[in-house]
Amino acid sequence: MKKNTKAMLASLSLSATMILGAFGVPGQAANAAPETKQYLVLFKNENSLPSGYDKLITSAGGSVKKVLGKMGAVQVVTNNADFEANIEKSSAVLDAGVENIIMPDSPVIEQDLEAAAAGGDVYALQWDIQQVTGDGASWNLPGGTGRSANGKDIVVAVVDTGIDYNHPDLKANYAYGKSFVPGYPDAMDQNSHGTHVAGSIAAKGRSMGVGPDLKVAAYRVFGPTGGAATADIASALMTAADDNVDVVNMSLGGYDWFQNPDYATKDTVEDVRLFNRAIQYAIKKGVTVVGSAGNNAVDLSSPGRLSGDDNGATHRSPSSQTMIRVSANGEAKNLAFYSNYGVGKIDVMAPGGDLGLKYHETRNNADRDNTKLCLATIPGGGYGYKGGTSMAAPKAAALAGIIIAQHGKDVLSPAQVKHILQSSSDDVFKTGYDENSGFGLINAVNALQ
Repeated sequence: MKKNTKAMLASLSLSATMILGAFGVPGQAANAAPETKQYLVLFKNENSLPSGYDKLITSAGGSVKKVLGKMGAVQVVTNNADFEANIEKSSAVLDAGVENIIMPDSPVIEQDLEAAAAGGDVYALQWDIQQVTGDGASWNLPGGTGRSANGKDIVVAVVDTGIDYNHPDLKANYAYGKSFVPGYPDAMDQNSHGTHVAGSIAAKGRSMGVGPDLKVAAYRVFGPTGGAATADIASALMTAADDNVDVVNMSLGGYDWFQNPDYATKDTVEDVRLFNRAIQYAIKKGVTVVGSAGNNAVDLSSPGRLSGDDNGATHRSPSSQTMIRVSANGEAKNLAFYSNYGVGKIDVMAPGGDLGLKYHETRNNADRDNTKLCLATIPGGGYGYKGGTSMAAPKAAALAGIIIAQHGKDVLSPAQVKHILQSSSDDVFKTGYDENSGFGLINAVNALQ
């Protein structure tokens, strides 16, 4: 029996969720109402919409739901089975297809800090923050806390589940929040993922972030459960760029399978192209974009192998050569057992937590050490352990923020920030570049010297 890519990657997943495209619904009754679907339509001009685009959508049988004019795209809803064929007759259209859903990169493992320990020194338990900052040595260097050389706030946008802006370790560094989740106008975190990410970046209290004077802004794209449409994440990224944030952290993603039998290849291409447009839009506006590599212990450099016995290629998305892609290490500076890797697919490595070297070797649950996970803020004023590339990416995002702070807001280009971050990283495996850590394990002290 042919193995399906979706099932193959799900078996590798350690609770990360992927977007290989939903399986088709079995044949509907002849009299059933037409199914309403959500499409992305990308026009050939990457920076604007053609005149009369709305009439074009209507005449093809669709209704415009969201406009991303600066990226030459619209989100459309329709129950017209011929919509895609109709709209692609237009010479102004580059791609059109059913829109995908993206998920947060769910932690591999998570556990709240026990009440008995919660009253103690939380920073003493944050081996990951100590590892990146040289046990706080970077905070004594110019820009090392995230305080800018030109006095302007350095803002890291957290495109995620929101942030608990009332958390005592975060509220002083919370800049603002915006929600892109239909029906949820508040940026308050109802999940915990985004609050943990924000704490790794800029907590300042009983727990600490890599840059305790950086500001964090919530760009909420996920509700309490479930995923987000590609257009909503792209819209959040575009808005963050327009808001002149300095860094964007995206601890989210999935996999696009080209030649999925339930989606034409061109239906997948338009999602990938929209993400690339959004990332490039942000970078052109001076934003350093950081993303997690994923939690499936797979080689991202082999798209054909990722598809298993199926045809076609499977790619990590969103991913771009111009963003900073982050794999995860454990306390022992080993590649975490769940982390994705791959030549040309990883830029740097950062602490994401694992269960200790003994578990790494035996995979025996009796050998698990949860204190080797990453400890940070969670909603309600508490602290929790999590492990995943979601926990690694925000440390690289924070380091990008303090690199910017040392020089001053709007001084360095994203390419310069990326170069400093990469060139200051520690070789932990092969000398120079390798498939596991990219250019190495991030080091805030090196980056600021």
